Amino acid sequence: MKITIMGTGGVGGYFGARLANAGGDVSFIARGAHLDAIRTSGLKVESVLGDIHLANPTATDTASDIGPVDIVMFATKLGDMEAAAEACRPMIGAETAVIPFLNGVDAPGVISRVLGDEHACGGVAYISAHIERPGCIRHVGDFARLVFGEHDGSKTDRLREFHSLCADSGIDATLSTDIEGALWEKFALLVAMSGTTAATRGPLGPIRENPISRDVFEAAMRETVAVGRAKGIQVAEDLVDKQMSFLNTLPAEMRASMLVDLEAGKPLEAPWFSGAVSRMGREFGVSTPVNDTLFAAMQPFLNGHSES
Repeated sequence: MKITIMGTGGVGGYFGARLANAGGDVSFIARGAHLDAIRTSGLKVESVLGDIHLANPTATDTASDIGPVDIVMFATKLGDMEAAAEACRPMIGAETAVIPFLNGVDAPGVISRVLGDEHACGGVAYISAHIERPGCIRHVGDFARLVFGEHDGSKTDRLREFHSLCADSGIDATLSTDIEGALWEKFALLVAMSGTTAATRGPLGPIRENPISRDVFEAAMRETVAVGRAKGIQVAEDLVDKQMSFLNTLPAEMRASMLVDLEAGKPLEAPWFSGAVSRMGREFGVSTPVNDTLFAAMQPFLNGHSES
């Protein structure tokens, strides 16, 4: 099974390296200094689950160098997903599955619109990882899990084979029959995590320990769940309680990728997080004051720098 990582950042770099390290036929699409470092010194992963060094991985910035593959693990930034989906065309064969492991809930629709329903799957990645330096991915904490599935809930041969390959590579992976529910399960947590860590400019530990900020975190999730239900998504009744318990198990130093981008002066994904909840809330008549506020706080920084 041929696999390409479209976007070799924290998520794509970590899981792609795990698959390749176990002998998988994996190629990596990256760019800039990160690509240069991978070509020169290989791809490294620093993780408590085991470090990896791929000495000579197949890496390029051009999809046509790779050609058709079986699986595209789509892991770009949300702001790049339209252009990145178009760039995937040379890798799309008749049975190619494109699994977006992006944050938010919009990516499957973009993949479907650009590349066709038959290629679009859904995916969720539970991991905290980022590019520590060009050519090196740093994994924070000890959790790293993938959930993926076809949108009609079927367990197709292509995803069964990919699931087996993940298992053989030591990756905790689930082949889901309700990927929409799985997407919104993570989305609720991510909206709250990205909004509160970016707004406070700090990690999760102090947020969950302070009663006020903890209440804001929970309220952001409850608004997201309410919007999902208004859209017809089947969200578990105890989801928020479960995610608040999960919050207690996360590393105290963990920060959402949006805070990492904010501190680095990069464009933010806020329009697809709290901004998306605000937008969908207005569309479906659901009040979202907490997410409105969190999104408003990010307005001066959306393009990667303060406009004031």
